[in-house]
Amino acid sequence: MTHPGGDGPRPRGAWWREAAVIATAFVICLLGGVVHDDALAPPPATTYLLAVVSCALLPLRHRAPLAALAATTGCGMLAVPLDLMLTPLIVAPAVISAYSLAERRERRTTGAALLVCAALLVASTPVFEDLSWTDTSRLGVVAAFPLVAGVLGHSVRNRRAYLAAVEERARRAEESRDSEARRRVAEERVRIARELHDLVAHQITLANAQATVAAHLFDTRPEQTRKSLAELVATTSDALDDLRSTVGLLRQSGDTATPAEPPPGLSRLPTLLESFRRAGLEVSVHQEGTARPLPPGVDLTAYRIIQEALTNVTKHAGTGSARVRLAWGSDRVTITVADDGRGARTAPTALTGPGSARGPGGSPVPGAFTVSDRSPGYGLIGMRERATAVGGHLFAGRRPEGGFLVSAQLPLPPAKEPPRPADGATTVAGQAADEPTGEGRTGRTGRTGGGEAGDAP
Repeated sequence: MTHPGGDGPRPRGAWWREAAVIATAFVICLLGGVVHDDALAPPPATTYLLAVVSCALLPLRHRAPLAALAATTGCGMLAVPLDLMLTPLIVAPAVISAYSLAERRERRTTGAALLVCAALLVASTPVFEDLSWTDTSRLGVVAAFPLVAGVLGHSVRNRRAYLAAVEERARRAEESRDSEARRRVAEERVRIARELHDLVAHQITLANAQATVAAHLFDTRPEQTRKSLAELVATTSDALDDLRSTVGLLRQSGDTATPAEPPPGLSRLPTLLESFRRAGLEVSVHQEGTARPLPPGVDLTAYRIIQEALTNVTKHAGTGSARVRLAWGSDRVTITVADDGRGARTAPTALTGPGSARGPGGSPVPGAFTVSDRSPGYGLIGMRERATAVGGHLFAGRRPEGGFLVSAQLPLPPAKEPPRPADGATTVAGQAADEPTGEGRTGRTGRTGGGEAGDAP
């Protein structure tokens, strides 16, 4: 036995329903045999025979509804030859088969089969007896019953299809919501991972460099050692503040409010460069074009790219200087961070060798290591993800003449007001414009020549 709507195994309760349907059809057939020539009489033996045969064919309607309709229709056509009155009651098995066929097959096949069934039932009576007006109306009712059963079966089929479609849409919507929630969680995890990486990599690198310098100068220059240790305390304090602010983003809405400090941007670039200066890295800044306000997301991205690029220089480049270039165009700003390091670095996350840490004035600290025995990190990946997220792109690679270059192009919003000339916002606070410069660079944070930081990779 199968399901009414398919060919799979039927549940145990379906057996009881099937038995009830067959028993009901058997009783109705017997009631149809009671009526004979406008009189009521006990059903003859032929009625029992016709009811048993036609009802025994009903279970066939689940697997082959068209064959079941044909067989039960043939049984109904035998009513007149068996001297029984053809009524809607005696053809009840054929009506049930018509309903099952309409419930399981397409409308075109069902319609044709039901019309043939009705025509055969009606045509069986004139062949064996004469018709009166009363017989004609009775035959019209007999022909209508399979057609009405077909309409009901087709309606049930449409209703089930509609409910199945609604359930499928609900299931897909639920899956889509779950997928969207998982995607947003993954994006948030990546965003928080980038923030933590940028903060930890930057602050710990600076703390490592300052501790290395203090250890190197501990015996020979105690005053400078105390200064380096004081700067180390300030660096670690800033790291704790930044980490506290970032971890505060993970709090739920009902927890203590997180600090309201705005995210960093290019306005804090002088402070950033000063932190690298304290770690012994000389950074020169060159700006081209007219500076414009950046959207918060682009501003944070520009700051983080410069921060991570200079952190990589401190960790890997084997040099005490780097160059930052900001080129403002009409629709984008180009940020370039380059160094001429010729140390052991082969990639931004490779190992560094002795002498990569720098003391005061950019002098190397013998035997010091900034990175050793560490697996590749995610600095370049995070920079590239940040640039892509705001609609820009990033290039990073070694320069033919030596060193490493990071170049990012970030989109700018359309100008809404006359541009303001660039002032000293991109220079480190406290740096005098006429500070003496060394050969080929401008002291710790001064401005360089036009093309120095823009060397093509």
